[in-house]
Amino acid sequence: MKQHVELRNHPIELYKFRMRLAISAGFVLILFLLLYARFYYLQIIQQEHYHTLAEANRISIAPLVPYRGLISDRSGKILAQNYSAYTLEVVPSKIQDLEATLNELATIIEITPADRQRFKKLLRESKRFKSLPIRNRLTDVEIATFATNRYRFPGIEIKAQVYRQYPEKEMVSHVIGYISRINDQDLEQLESRGELHNYRGSHHIGKIGIEQSYEKQLHGVTGFEEVETDAAGRSIRVLSRTPPTPGNNLILTLDLGLQEVAEIAFNDRRGALVALDPNNGEVLAFVSKPGYDNNLFIGGIDQENWNLLNNSIDRPLNNRALRGVYPPGSTFKPFMALAALELGKRTPEYSMSDPGYFSLPGVSRRYRDWKPGGHGRVDLHKSLVVSCDTYYYSLANDLGIDNIHNFISQFGLGSKTGIDVEGEASGLLPSSAWKMRQHKQKWYAGDTISVAIGQGYNLTTPLQLAFATMIIANNGKAYLPHLVKQIQNSQTGEVQDIPAKLLYSLNLKPKNLEVVKNALVDVTRPGGTAAKAGANADYTFAGKTGTSQVIAIKQGERYNEKLINERHRDHAMFIAYAPAEDPKIALAILVENTGTGGSTAAPIARQVFDYFLLGKLPEIDLAHLIEPIKDHAHDHL
Repeated sequence: MKQHVELRNHPIELYKFRMRLAISAGFVLILFLLLYARFYYLQIIQQEHYHTLAEANRISIAPLVPYRGLISDRSGKILAQNYSAYTLEVVPSKIQDLEATLNELATIIEITPADRQRFKKLLRESKRFKSLPIRNRLTDVEIATFATNRYRFPGIEIKAQVYRQYPEKEMVSHVIGYISRINDQDLEQLESRGELHNYRGSHHIGKIGIEQSYEKQLHGVTGFEEVETDAAGRSIRVLSRTPPTPGNNLILTLDLGLQEVAEIAFNDRRGALVALDPNNGEVLAFVSKPGYDNNLFIGGIDQENWNLLNNSIDRPLNNRALRGVYPPGSTFKPFMALAALELGKRTPEYSMSDPGYFSLPGVSRRYRDWKPGGHGRVDLHKSLVVSCDTYYYSLANDLGIDNIHNFISQFGLGSKTGIDVEGEASGLLPSSAWKMRQHKQKWYAGDTISVAIGQGYNLTTPLQLAFATMIIANNGKAYLPHLVKQIQNSQTGEVQDIPAKLLYSLNLKPKNLEVVKNALVDVTRPGGTAAKAGANADYTFAGKTGTSQVIAIKQGERYNEKLINERHRDHAMFIAYAPAEDPKIALAILVENTGTGGSTAAPIARQVFDYFLLGKLPEIDLAHLIEPIKDHAHDHL
């Protein structure tokens, strides 16, 4: 059989080989070009980005929390200060079984049920925080004990923290307020205001009172440290440091000594007192009784203490001076008297017979005077001195509710004063338009009669009454009430004064003011409703007593304190200023459920005036209580 021999075409095969070689070389070249392009992109174009990432692995940024500014009274006595302590912090994201870890931790460090409750509450409210405290203010022994066992507790750390302290506790709690843990709601608000960056590392923020209203001034500016770390995250050295700027210090208008005297004069009674300087609106004393220990809120209040405060029948968390609204009672009458004179509805000489009641024409209902049988012949002066209700029933009927509203609203009753602390209540000075808007009812003449003596729809705060009294004391000038007197720069020590702000001046006729002011002086003299409080005073002071009704008394019945539940008894009220000829202090006092203003509220005013004008401490039975408090206050200087 004949075999065929295949002849190879070498030129073609050589051509094919070269083509395959060229394609392979081209493919390799493309791969090298792609690799080169990727290298170029990473090394040249993205060099800064990856350098930053590499540095971030090597360098950590640690925020430096600023010291919060101090708060003191007008003479420098400390009301809010700072101190450092160690806390045990838990990072929940690093712990698999949180409950088991806490149980094991409790075997070496005391963790009380209250600590656990507070921690769980913070855990619910502060989900965006990396770490939360389980124990505050560790002792040296506890720190050493945990340090030796630290390897057993990943996710739990000891941290140095700056704590807030309120040395005077209940005495100024409603003024100062408190700081507490930042929660998610606080974080959202900070973020919306563009301030979140300044709270990195911070755990606390002002919640109420001065601490909240002056948060920006008190907080300061957060600093930062660049720290080089090793592969395990341990610090090696500090590369750079931007120190924090401490918050500014606040000097308040409060006189702590005056505040102490007022608190002691109240004893264990509930109520409020606001004292103002009528020449500039400075708040000299701001009392709300009872108070509470604001130190309880700093680390997050435990459930037991919260229940005691929140469920107390005495409502210690209620700022009565700022937010408490009460019928002003007969303290409303001086403003009614001025309305009568200024609007031409009464003259000083006009008098009427008081049979002990007033009736609207054609109406059988009798509006009773507080004194059975009445006060006889009464003119405007006597109507204030003896607090004659019947005079003002008749006057109100002649004035009409809208004239009353339009005139007396100029004194700030029924509206916020604008004081430099948040949470002020507005109260209510009614009008016919208000009733139609609120109740869809027209105003009746009988409604006006109750308003005339500070009852009915009338509601005011002790702060508003003090503000209105200030306007009478200084002949129509309305200054903005304020609690902060000066702001001190924490770095330079430079002090910035907060100037008095004159809101407006009322164009009141001097002769009308003189008539009312003379009557208010005689209220504190023999025959007046506050004569007992004014007896043997070394100065002249003016005032007006008031009784604020809590529950209505049926027609034909008389108020009998002994037959009424203690919480339903009348409130005692008093407004006053001193010295009468050159006022240096104006105040309003409310004492809950204690009867008439002349018997309980006016004596408190007398003690406050005695201290402020004469430096006189309360009587012997109370004086022994004030010295320890004063010594304690001086310890914080």
